[in-house]
Amino acid sequence: MNLVLRLIILIISVFVAAFLVPGVTIDSITTLVVVAIVLGIVNTFLKPILVILTIPLTIMTLGIFLLILNGILVLLVGSVVPGFHVSGILAAILFSIIVSLVSSLLSSLS
Repeated sequence: MNLVLRLIILIISVFVAAFLVPGVTIDSITTLVVVAIVLGIVNTFLKPILVILTIPLTIMTLGIFLLILNGILVLLVGSVVPGFHVSGILAAILFSIIVSLVSSLLSSLS
């Protein structure tokens, strides 16, 4: 049940972020669900490894590089999932910030 709730929160977050960020488009509801699943998998398995590998760069930039890393992961998901288009790194970074904020807000309500 907890996994389903977290997936629903991520789907809503991705929808809100895609609606608000002008450079991000999602073609269908099926694509929305696939993007949420793939983004969850990437954040669960790939992101921790990349965070550990980029610790020196993160320290040198006082943590700002983590925003860039999140944007790169969103671009990766955009290249893997057909129907999910991200226009550039700035749109991807803004998308990841909005997804994080909306997910935190919705998680605190549940």
